[in-house]
Amino acid sequence: MIASSLWSRLQESISKRSFDTPLYRFNIPNLRVGTLDSLLSLSDDLVKSNSFIEGVSHKIRRQIEELEKVSGVSSSSLTVDGVPVDSYLTRFVWDEAKYPTMSPLREIVDGIHAQIAKIEDDLKVRVAEYNIVRSQLNAINRKQSGSLAVRDLSNLVKPQDMITSEHLTTLLAVVPKYSQKDWLSSYETLTTFVVPRSSKKLHEDNEYALYSVTHYSVGMLTILGPRHAKEVFKFVILNIVPKHKTVEIRS
Repeated sequence: MIASSLWSRLQESISKRSFDTPLYRFNIPNLRVGTLDSLLSLSDDLVKSNSFIEGVSHKIRRQIEELEKVSGVSSSSLTVDGVPVDSYLTRFVWDEAKYPTMSPLREIVDGIHAQIAKIEDDLKVRVAEYNIVRSQLNAINRKQSGSLAVRDLSNLVKPQDMITSEHLTTLLAVVPKYSQKDWLSSYETLTTFVVPRSSKKLHEDNEYALYSVTHYSVGMLTILGPRHAKEVFKFVILNIVPKHKTVEIRS
């Protein structure tokens, strides 16, 4: 009765000053109050619970905003169980099945806190999974569209560019564009097993040029030139092996 009376007085007072302002009643059922001591104890814990729940809500909002920014899709507003927040609040209905009104207040608060904690844990797991997938996708994109230093070269090298026989093997060199003259003037001296005048430019991007060079197979395992090349001119010597895999020679 007291609540209804206060609500009526509030409606009447506001309507006199702002006739077009809508009012909504946030319907809370009659809950078990308990003793004064239990209420005082619960009052202190409610401050902590409120701060925790608000923090989790902000985390979820920030994560949704980040996902929308990355995907380029922007929703008009956040929702609660598929319902806009304002509609959810103005039409709020207490969930008697989850939080029986006959349960002690402490039990209801603990139940809400536990549910939010579970939601936070689920959020952490899903964010971690999302970051892993996003990293994998970025790695794939770098291989497909990155510079020659990081991308997959298999779609840039044609079969006729490669010589593979018992005695000869074609290597690839990723050369900074500003070092191309150094490469062309020095590649024949990287090792004694390099075939003279065998280097050809196959591709280039904004940063690097891709060259092929023919090498005698007999010197593949003891090659010391690539280390010298990487240290002095920053050339990256590569070897295309069967099944179109590209591996760096590490000497």
